[in-house]
Amino acid sequence: MIKFVLDPKAGTPYYRQIIDQIKFGIASGNLSMNEQLPTVRALAVELKVNLNTVAKAYKELEIQKILETQQGTGTFINTVDNKISEAERKQKLQEIIREFATIAHSYGFTVNELIDELQKTK
Repeated sequence: MIKFVLDPKAGTPYYRQIIDQIKFGIASGNLSMNEQLPTVRALAVELKVNLNTVAKAYKELEIQKILETQQGTGTFINTVDNKISEAERKQKLQEIIREFATIAHSYGFTVNELIDELQKTK
C-alpha cells in the first residue's frame, strides 16, 4: 500500500494527484494487481478532502480500466497489465523537471550544477 500525500502548492487538482500516485504506485511496483485500495470515505478522511474528490479519481481510473470496484467488497487494482504510456511517462518527467528546476533555481543553483549532481546519482 502506498501513502497518499497531496501537495496544495503543486497547481494540480487533488483528484489528479491521487490518480498520478496510484498510476505511479502501480508502475513502481508499490501497488500490485488485485491489491485493495482504501474506500472512498477512508481516503477522503485520511487526505482531508471532499468525498467527491476521491470518487472522481477512482471513477476516472475505473474508466481507464486501472481500477475495478466490486460492490460490497471494495476497490482493487485491476488485473489487466497496467503500463504507463510513453506519452504519459514523458509528460510526468517534464512535470518533475519543471518543479525540480524551479526549486533548484530558487536556491541559486545553475544548470551545470544540477547536471553534475544528476550524473553523480546514477
